[in-house]
Formats: sequence, structure tokens, C-alpha cells
Amino acid sequence: MLSQHFLFFFAMLGAFNGLVVASVLWWRARGEPSQRWLALLILMVGVRTGKSVAFHFWPDIPRIVLQLGLTACFLIGPCLFFLLRSSLANSTGLSRIDRWHVAGVLAITLLVNMLLPYTGHVELWRWTITPAIQYIWLGYLLLASAQLLRHRSGLMGTPSGRLLLGALIGVWLIWAAYFTSGYTSYIVGALSFTFVLAASVLVYLRLRAGRAPIEPYQDRRISDAEATPQLQALEELMDRERLHLDPALTLPRLARRLGIPQTRLSQLLNDNKRTSFKSYLAQLRVVEAKALLRQLPAKPLERVAEEAGFQSMSTFHSAFKKLEGITPAAFRAAGNNSGNRFQHS
Repeated sequence: MLSQHFLFFFAMLGAFNGLVVASVLWWRARGEPSQRWLALLILMVGVRTGKSVAFHFWPDIPRIVLQLGLTACFLIGPCLFFLLRSSLANSTGLSRIDRWHVAGVLAITLLVNMLLPYTGHVELWRWTITPAIQYIWLGYLLLASAQLLRHRSGLMGTPSGRLLLGALIGVWLIWAAYFTSGYTSYIVGALSFTFVLAASVLVYLRLRAGRAPIEPYQDRRISDAEATPQLQALEELMDRERLHLDPALTLPRLARRLGIPQTRLSQLLNDNKRTSFKSYLAQLRVVEAKALLRQLPAKPLERVAEEAGFQSMSTFHSAFKKLEGITPAAFRAAGNNSGNRFQHS
């Protein structure tokens, strides 16, 4: 009897603490999408494991509780997927495709719950919907793993990379515990969440206590061996997605898109690349402006400044003159004059 009490305590501990942690994270998110998705992920896992504990100890619980737990299980995969998407995305909001994705997931959730309630379709839920949920969860795990693998160069060795990897591994462990519960025990899934959540809290406390750095911005210069792959990832990102053309691009947004802390990116630019974030963007934008100034027919200077990512004509003029030694108009005139001389020679 005592062992059953201990089993109930430790199994329910994860579910209860998950609800508390999710509530705190949501309250402290202050509009930060990645923290909101993390809160939702922990909430969904907490509800799922709470249902597991209730069903293990009280098999005759109302079927609406089973339906609620399985619905939360269906949403675990999407929450993990969008946690990674929001952490690695350049924008603070969802893209159009992501909004359709979320709308589709919510539509499926509502339709199944309203049209096929567990109470009137017990066999359908037991033999079809529940296995489908497990495999959909697996599909999202594979998608999330692919995302993390694709951004591994920018995340390697960074705190954000370790935290995202930890979240992914934790959800993989919980999925595996539930998927193999037929060979062990149904309660193992709930116990696995207790273990994963406790391990996550211990890691967080270590970070806060200073035993492991939260931000790797230290007094020492980042070694070339560490800096080179991340600077290369930065250059590839800027070449591929031309983020510098966005006038609203900020250091935190670029760091989030690259998957590293903003202090790390700032140090890479200042110490290893010998430039500031503002100067780095100005260099890229001036290169873009020079290409636009050479185009025919000639575009108005205001349009050149806008298309190159400058927020104003004064910023465009001062940055161009500082880097090239002449004004944009003089640069264009010099290019036209050299072209005319070539034609007459």
C-alpha cells in the first residue's frame, strides 16, 4: 500500500508541477512567442500525464477526462514544433504558412472533439484515434528534430541550442515511455515527465547559480575555432535570406534567427569581426546600394535607400559617404562617366 502511495505521489508530482511551471512561464512571457510555446508544451504534457495518473489509479474516471488527456497528447507535437520554429525564426510572429498550420491543427482538434466525443465512440478512440495521435506525435518529433539538425551550425555550443536540444530529448523520452508502455506499465509515461521536468529544473538552477553560463559573453575573446563556424553561418544566412534589407532588423531578432544569444552575436561582431552590429548592417546595405545605383534605368535615390534597407535618406547618405568616401549621387555620376568614356574610346 505504501509503495502505491509513493508511486501516486511521484507520478502526480510531474503533472502538478508542470501546470505550475506552465502558468509561471506564460505569465512571464510578456509576448515572447518561444516562451509562450514552451508554456503550452509543458501544459499539454502536464495534462496528458495527469490523465495517465488518474486512469491508472481510478480506471472508472469520466470519459471526458480521457478525451481531454488524449487531446492534450495530440497537441504536444505541434507545441514542440512551433517552440523550435519561434526560437529559430527571424520574425516575432507566425508566418502565413504557420498560421494556416496552427488553424488546421485547432480545426482538427475541435472537429474530432465535437463530432466524435469519447463517450459515444469508445472503440473508435481506443483502436483508431489514440494510435493515430501517437504516430502524429512521432511525426512532429521527426519534424522538430530535422529543424534542429538544419540549424545545428548556428546553435552548436550555445545555451539556446542546449536548451532546445534538451526540450527535444525530453519529449522524445516521454513519447518513448508512452509508446512502449504496453511492455512496461502505463504509469511509466507520467513518471518520465516527472523525471524530465525535475532534470530541467536542476539544469535551470545550475545556470542561475552560475555553475554554467547562461550567456557566453565573457571577458575573454571567443577563439577562432569557435567563432569561424558561427560567423560562416551568419554570412550564409545573410546571403541566403538577405535580412539586412529589412530596415527593422535588430540585434535580438538576428540572434534569434541565427539561434544564438544576442550577447554572443554582439561579441562575435565586435571582437572577431572588428565591427559593431550597426556598422555590419551598414556595410551590407551599402554594397546593396552600389549595385542598385549601377542599374539602368536609374532609380531615384530615395527608392535606392529604401530597397537597400536604410530607414532614411540621411542615414543612407552618411553611411555611404563614410564607407565609400563619396555621396551616392557622386558614385552614380562617376559610374556613368566611366561608362561614357568606355563607349567613346
